[in-house]
Amino acid sequence: MSTKRNGLLALLGLGALAWWKYKNSTPEEQQAVKDKLNTAKDNFNKWGSDLKNKANEVASQVQNKVDEAKTTVQD
Repeated sequence: MSTKRNGLLALLGLGALAWWKYKNSTPEEQQAVKDKLNTAKDNFNKWGSDLKNKANEVASQVQNKVDEAKTTVQD
């Protein structure tokens, strides 16, 4: 249990340090951080959309195979 607590405390400390560093940085540095976060968000959303499209494609292929098997068994 203490390992989880220490990990959470370390994560909280890193978050506080990052927030402090962000608040004490110049507006240009703050904008650079915002741009990096927006780029990462866009990349993550694109990856999620690609993954969803691939899953839908595979599901469609499986459904087609099931339909083919049903017609074969019925004939």
